[in-house]
Amino acid sequence: MREQKNSIRKILRERKDAMEPEDRLKKSNRICGHLMTLIDEHETVMAYTSKALEVNTVPIITALLERRNPVIVPIIVKEDVSLRLSYLRDLAVLVPSTFGVPEPIGSEIPARGEEVDTILLPMLGFDRTGGRIGYGAGYYDRFLEKFPDLRKIGIAFACQEIDSLPLDETDVRMDSIVTEEGIVYP
Repeated sequence: MREQKNSIRKILRERKDAMEPEDRLKKSNRICGHLMTLIDEHETVMAYTSKALEVNTVPIITALLERRNPVIVPIIVKEDVSLRLSYLRDLAVLVPSTFGVPEPIGSEIPARGEEVDTILLPMLGFDRTGGRIGYGAGYYDRFLEKFPDLRKIGIAFACQEIDSLPLDETDVRMDSIVTEEGIVYP
């Protein structure tokens, strides 16, 4: 199954990377609009901070902060392949860190997984059964093992959809998936 997943990751990376930057931002803004209809006003949201070729989460985090939703972001801990959490109150504190991911290093406001209501997950690919394939390191899978009751919303571009993903018992299905085309799952 590992070879099959790696083959799918390669195809999905190529699709995502082929997008033009302006198109990526326009679609990210549309994803934000659809996503905000799913999030209640006082919900605490854990949102990943995007790298250049991913769905841009700046519009999402900005909208959440403007609405006064508490926002928590992950900090990658390579040593034990885990995520440390921090509240985020200002995007200006983010600096490129592990894997080039923007993180609030030096400006952390410690948070706990129990404080999260909804988590927004990056996806390399998805299918219409709620299946998600990530980048392969398993950071989010390990986190979700510890906090299985969080509402899980995967966000991706429509071009990242695949008919059927090979999933094993450690793969966690999303509760919702949002693309620029709208809420595509359920």
